[in-house]
Amino acid sequence: MKPVLHERLLPDGADNGMQARYAHTRDVLRKALVGKAHGKIAVVSSFGAESAVLLHLVAEVDPATPVIFIDTRMLFEETLAYKDQLIRHLGLSNVRTVSPDGAAISDTDPFGRLHLTDTNACCGFRKTHVLREALAGFDGWITGRKRFQAATRHGVGTYEQAADGKLKINPLAFWSKQDIDAHFDAFDLPQHPLVEHGYPSIGCAACTSPVAAGEDARAGRWRGSEKTECGIHFENGKLVRTGGAGAGEQA
Repeated sequence: MKPVLHERLLPDGADNGMQARYAHTRDVLRKALVGKAHGKIAVVSSFGAESAVLLHLVAEVDPATPVIFIDTRMLFEETLAYKDQLIRHLGLSNVRTVSPDGAAISDTDPFGRLHLTDTNACCGFRKTHVLREALAGFDGWITGRKRFQAATRHGVGTYEQAADGKLKINPLAFWSKQDIDAHFDAFDLPQHPLVEHGYPSIGCAACTSPVAAGEDARAGRWRGSEKTECGIHFENGKLVRTGGAGAGEQA
């Protein structure tokens, strides 16, 4: 199936700031995916509330780009259905689903209750270790992180060097919530079905709750705890960011 793309490059009424962000984002993606400026690169996507925007922009450049999706075995059924919907809608042809293996689940969390006592350990074996293995053959990866999403992400730059030496590319780092919403509308992108029920950030079903008006977009993740990130952007519980480049800088 061919991707549902448009001749339009920008939402109607895009101001100079939005035009600059679009130009920068498309340039970052073309250099990474077409120019191979950073070696072998994959996209990592949760197929969550805002994922369609990045995946749409990636599909414009190359729908055969490797996209890694981590199925933790504790996701919402709506997320799994949405993944299939977006793959069809955008014509993505190289989505790779990775999961913790049965032995790891049996050894570490046989009853599916580890998240109740140790969320870091649960995320560690269901996401962090799985992703590390999936990225073993890549030089870097593209994420959908944006500064507006949470206080812990206010310092996110376009390029970051992870502790393992791999490059993390955040093409949407400087996009606003308004930019995201405008892109959904302009390009007729399907929404994750849980968004209309108050879920602006969506992870595992057991650790995600709706967000009230005025709350941080990620307030519903691990509600009631100090945990704010699953761990794939952290080392030893701390955010690692070295040599990050700003919006106008090139890596």
